[in-house]
Amino acid sequence: MITIIGSGKVGGAAALFTALRKVTDEILLLDIIQGLPQGEAMDLNHMLSEKGIDVNIRGSNDYSEMKGSDIVVVVAGSGRKPGMTRMDLLKINTSIIKGVAENIKKYAKESIIIPVTNPLDPMAYLTYKVSGFQKNRVFGMGNMLDLSRFVQFIHESTGYSRNSIRALVIGEHGENMLPLPRYSTVAGIPLLSILSRDKIEAIVQGTRQVAAKVIELKGATVHAPGNAISTIIEAVVRDTKQVMPVATYLDGEYGYSDVSIGVPAVIGKNGAEKVVELDLDSGEEEWFKKGIESVKSAISNLTI
Repeated sequence: MITIIGSGKVGGAAALFTALRKVTDEILLLDIIQGLPQGEAMDLNHMLSEKGIDVNIRGSNDYSEMKGSDIVVVVAGSGRKPGMTRMDLLKINTSIIKGVAENIKKYAKESIIIPVTNPLDPMAYLTYKVSGFQKNRVFGMGNMLDLSRFVQFIHESTGYSRNSIRALVIGEHGENMLPLPRYSTVAGIPLLSILSRDKIEAIVQGTRQVAAKVIELKGATVHAPGNAISTIIEAVVRDTKQVMPVATYLDGEYGYSDVSIGVPAVIGKNGAEKVVELDLDSGEEEWFKKGIESVKSAISNLTI
């Protein structure tokens, strides 16, 4: 069973995309708002019935119902509003996530936890610390969402099929994220040999800023994060060993410790099974360090 805590737009989208991938028989939507998860579950089940997909989605306001969950996705908390940064949500969401992590520890102690709530990296760290789980069993979604945006900008700039593009974004899920053109290709051809440096820099900046634009235009990001969550879930359930960037706890990797931040990791049935350490050049290392410092600053303000 897969549990999604938080039944708003992103939680509902995550349930939808996960059901469409047919990686589980049952999805539980949990929320403190009476009626919301139940109504969302009904709506999704009606859609799945027409599609002939036998995944049962149910809603609840009772944390105890997540007993036996294999994966718990945490989307609970306040989302970004126009003009807000992800870090603006730190104080608002800290107490919420602490309570959620305590309930996961109580009722789903064998699960893998995928935090999604912003600010993503500090909330992934908080979830890891409060849950007491092994570090491979707690990793956040952030850079998988950033990656989807980076790929779209590469697609728009080159005109080549999205299916031909392989790209990578690491670091903080925020203004200090690190898109990596040097590790990005189109049909195996290095991106650096296809686009000018000015064009690549514009793509990088666009990737960092586009979430705020989406929020300004429609109020929230929904479909891309929902899909990113389901991509990670599928890698765990199917044990694909896919390398993807997730916010995981570092214990010496990349030269840093006691911080959760986005890095490439092998994702399989045991969660983030291995961190893949890249050889970063001086410019990349500088941006990665900015993200580390930003996340550590936020962590220093947490009460755990």
